[in-house]
Amino acid sequence: MRPSILILSFVLFQGNVLSNNLDSLMIELESEMSNHKTYDVQKESRIAELLAKSNNTTLPIERYEIYDAIYQEYEFYKFESALKYLEKNIQIAESIQNNLLLSQAKLKMGLLLVASGRFKESVDVINDIDRSSLPESLINNYFRTHKEAYSGLTYNTAVEKSRSDYSKLYEVYNDSLFARLKPNSKEVLQLKERQYRENLEIKKAIEINTQRLKNLNPGSREFSLITFERSLLYESKGEKEKQKEFLILSAISDIKASVKDNASMGILAMILFAEGDLDRAHRYINFSYNDTKFYSSQLRFVYIANSMPLITQAYEQKNAKQKSKLQSSLLFITFLVGVLLFAIYLILKQIKSVSEARNKLKTTNIKLNKSNQDLQKLYLELTEVDKIKVHYIGSFLNLYSEYIDKLDVYRKLVRKYLKTNQTPALLKLSESKKIIDTELEVFNKNFDRSFLHIYPNFVSQINKLLRPEKQIEPINKDTLNTELRILALIKLGISNSSSIAKILRYSVNTIYNYRAAIKKASKDKENFEKAIKQD
Repeated sequence: MRPSILILSFVLFQGNVLSNNLDSLMIELESEMSNHKTYDVQKESRIAELLAKSNNTTLPIERYEIYDAIYQEYEFYKFESALKYLEKNIQIAESIQNNLLLSQAKLKMGLLLVASGRFKESVDVINDIDRSSLPESLINNYFRTHKEAYSGLTYNTAVEKSRSDYSKLYEVYNDSLFARLKPNSKEVLQLKERQYRENLEIKKAIEINTQRLKNLNPGSREFSLITFERSLLYESKGEKEKQKEFLILSAISDIKASVKDNASMGILAMILFAEGDLDRAHRYINFSYNDTKFYSSQLRFVYIANSMPLITQAYEQKNAKQKSKLQSSLLFITFLVGVLLFAIYLILKQIKSVSEARNKLKTTNIKLNKSNQDLQKLYLELTEVDKIKVHYIGSFLNLYSEYIDKLDVYRKLVRKYLKTNQTPALLKLSESKKIIDTELEVFNKNFDRSFLHIYPNFVSQINKLLRPEKQIEPINKDTLNTELRILALIKLGISNSSSIAKILRYSVNTIYNYRAAIKKASKDKENFEKAIKQD
């Protein structure tokens, strides 16, 4: 069982790899089909350059060479234009009586006529050449053209006797050519591969085909031709997937080389048609038809005339079925749309009711949120007031406790002086202001600390109300100066100058002067003290 499983696994793996490769090649082919005009523009540009050169010379030989280059560009691109420039070269060769150039042009015309399916015309052109006058370099082309022409006539003649005669002539010229060719030359390899293919020796034919494909890249007529012949070998073996692979490679190369005289795309279309891939088959056969029409190949037209109607008819039938299904689907969708519209109407009606209820709920919620915010604000204010109250009560109790202690110390000191009859010392103590100044300093310190605890941003808020050059900067961040203490008392609601003077132990006039100076330094004199109370 194990060997069988291994073999099956290998076959499946190979199948998947081949399938993926074909999918990639299909994608590349369709991409090149979309870009085929780019390659055609490049070819037309090269032709235009050559035509410009031909207009700039009057020498027959130079013009002959340029026309020959133009012919090579047109050879597999546009039959009528290629024929036109060969005819021009024949006229030039006849006008200068150059038999070598004349024979070259006629031989090329013979091969061109063969390639386009005009076999009898090709034979007529070649028979017009005097073989005895041909140089050795052209003999091979002479045999080659006869061989290809009689090969075409053999396969395309309905009369049995004519087919037999043409076949014999083909054999004669083929043998003559083969005898003259160098061993392992490109043409010898092509002839050997064809012989092996016709004798169904496919393995040998593939080996030669592989040898011929070496060092060739897509985008040349030679690569297109050899990969096409490779597809014929896999067709003989019955390997459809490999046949398609090399037909695609050949078609890609044809597009890149702007080869309009091609067969790969049409055969690929028929294979896809047989497999039921009608969309691709229809696209490919139409692409092939447009190339054939552009090139004007009789041979290709015959093939496409036989295959295109089948594909087009099947494609149209498929479209008709799809159209019928689409119409049925459209009717069903129309019904569903009607049901959907009715459902939407009911939903919208329900949404409207829900929306109204939601709006009422939203309004109620807004009111509740506002009430909640007001309550929260009130709670915060009460909490803050409570904190201030607690702080002030603590400070007040602490201050009074300190004053009681100080009075007790002072009482004991007086009693001591009286008991010891130190009346002069007592009198001196009572006359000193040091105690008052000390206590005033303690008072100011306690006041500053308590006030800044409640209003930590007081100094910065005052400076916002003052002009930049009149900013107040205390020496210590935990203490206030006289101006700030006056403003602090105003903040606390004590705006009367006499009351402020009494608390700070200054004269009323001094307090008045301080207030006037601060107002003068403010940005808005009229509303300065009002702004202090608000902040």
